[in-house]
Order: sequence, then C-alpha cells, then structure tokens
Amino acid sequence: MAKIRLLLADDHDLVRSGLRAILECEDDLEVVAEASDGLRAVELARLTGPDVVLMDVEMPGMDGLTATRQITATDGPSVLILTTFDRDDYLFAALQAGACGFLLKNSTPETLVDAVRVIARGDGLLAPAVTRRVIATFASPGAVRSRESATKLAELTPREHEVFVHLAGGATNAEIASALHLGETTVKTHVSRVLMKIGARDRTQAVVLAYELGVVRPGG
Repeated sequence: MAKIRLLLADDHDLVRSGLRAILECEDDLEVVAEASDGLRAVELARLTGPDVVLMDVEMPGMDGLTATRQITATDGPSVLILTTFDRDDYLFAALQAGACGFLLKNSTPETLVDAVRVIARGDGLLAPAVTRRVIATFASPGAVRSRESATKLAELTPREHEVFVHLAGGATNAEIASALHLGETTVKTHVSRVLMKIGARDRTQAVVLAYELGVVRPGG
C-alpha cells in the first residue's frame, strides 16, 4: 500500500517535530518535507509532490493563507489548516483559498491522524468548533446569497438536492445511502455531481455553500 505523503509547514521547529513524531508512528503516513514559512511550503509542494500539506496560518514572510492559495491554484496537494484558530477571517479566507479542512492544534493525536486520512482520500473536514462558526456566519441575516449561487442550486435534480441536504448535515455516503434507500455507489455518483454543479471543490466547501444558500439551517 502506498503511503500518504505529507508536507509540514509551521515556523516552530518544536511543532513540526511533534507533528512528525505523531504522524510517522502510522504505517500509512510519511513526512516527505518540512517548511518554516509559506514560500518554502509552496516550493516544496511543487518539488516533493505530497498528498497533503499541513499548513499553519501565521508564519514569517509568506503566510499560510497566501501559500494555500498558490498551492491550490495549480491543482496541487490538498491543504489541511492546522492552527490555534481564534479568528473567523482566517477561516473564510482559507476556504476561499482552497483549503480542504481545518483542525485545531489542541486536537488529539488520533484526531489529527484521522483528519489527514480524510483529506488524503479527497474529503473535506472542519473541526466541530469551526463548523459552528461557519454555520453561525452563513445563517446570519447579513449572509449574501448571490444570483449565481442560486442558479447553481437550481441545476440540481430533486434527488441531488436531497443528497446535498444530507451531505451538508455531515452525513457520510453510507449514511446518505441508508436514509435515501440507495446504494453507496449511486450516492457517490450523486455527491460527485452535486459538487460539480455547485462548484465546490470538496465536501467542506459544499457545507459552506449549503448554509450560504439556506439549503439547511442550524438545528433544522
């Protein structure tokens, strides 16, 4: 089995060492490079071809958000933001930059390892506290629902809309299949079509759009 190749980007040596120690205890994970700033992360992402970049936000020189934008703009590896994260502007700027997920630095080692695997297989991931921030922001009266986004939503078939609602609620393909009495292969096809039609890179961005468009609401 091929290992998941990882690039660590953080300006603190101790943090990178700790991450490496946690991740390389797993047989399917391999750290192939480390960067102490965003510019070096962009360079190493191009040179080493990792599957996932674990990216800090605040770094000297080029910050993690700018680096994420440059990495994802060239169809590079998936980016998982790993941060203390107490600023909403970081969250939404990174989502716009193409990050596939967010995890807080106070997460457990098990959560970190699971998150890397989720990102590596092409799914999105948000830490629960971050998800609540996303929901609160897009459920607010000031949330903007553009005509373009509404048009994208109208392109979904009734079945795709049902899948979108369940997906936005955090359901896995297996859970969606059970709820809608469909096969998992069929659900996977529907999910792919939903992401394509709404212009979402992954499930994480789909959740953001779902709340922005009012497809689902907090508690509903």
